Amino acid sequence: MPSLKDLRTRIKSVKSTEQITKTMKMVAAAKMRRAVEACEQSRPYSDALNKVLTELSSRIPKSGAPLMLRGRDKIKTVRLVIFGSNRGLCGGFNGQIARQALKTIRKWQEQGKKVQVVTVGSKAHNGMKSLCPELLVDRNDDLANKPEYSSAEALGIKITKAFDDANCDEVHILFNTFVNVMIQKPTFRQLLPFKADKNEGKSLKASADYEPSEEEILAHLLPLNVSTQIFSALLESQASEQGARMSAMDSASRNAGEMIKTLSLKYNRQRQANITKEITEIVSGAEAA
Repeated sequence: MPSLKDLRTRIKSVKSTEQITKTMKMVAAAKMRRAVEACEQSRPYSDALNKVLTELSSRIPKSGAPLMLRGRDKIKTVRLVIFGSNRGLCGGFNGQIARQALKTIRKWQEQGKKVQVVTVGSKAHNGMKSLCPELLVDRNDDLANKPEYSSAEALGIKITKAFDDANCDEVHILFNTFVNVMIQKPTFRQLLPFKADKNEGKSLKASADYEPSEEEILAHLLPLNVSTQIFSALLESQASEQGARMSAMDSASRNAGEMIKTLSLKYNRQRQANITKEITEIVSGAEAA
């Protein structure tokens, strides 16, 4: 049975941990609000760009379409860009992405496709390194710290070059979409070649004339879409990370509070037992005298 000193030390330690987790929850909440605002501001632009590309792609015959739109006839190599975090203490944020990635990679491999993995964030890299190190081709840890369009554009240029040089035939991204503080949804999105949204295409009723030609516009918008989708994924991942961390720290704080109550009750019972024992010894000694 632990002594009173041991119990006091443990209670003090748990209280210290509780203060840390409460502080981390407050910091994560502040960061999450800013990240969610950035997400909400970027979504309309990303959606509008997708609508324009969907309409343009419906006008261009496949034979004359750019490579980034028509794609290659045979898909031999698939590149998957996985978005994670650089820090831990965010619950299952990184774990669910790694599990979803591994499941999809195994499916592609069963289809006879070669898979390449690019990671964003050190946790994503470490997770995939432990699961399938032979598939890693690139890592981008700094992008997960502070999402910036210039960084997303640089990664987009690298990915586009790899696709143009036939180093890969398809490019997909996997990231957590922010739903709310409790829910972060793993999301797949095909970057290259551009895949038109069928539902979006059905909803397009109005027709527009474009100048210059559709081909010239696509040559500009398709690389822009790659950078935009990467930047959007960075923002969603950042908001999801802070939401997951806020939820995890809230749970940790509540668990610490419950542990403090349990230890305090145990301490008081032990203290009372010691007092009772001392009184009994004094009474017994007095009676013996």
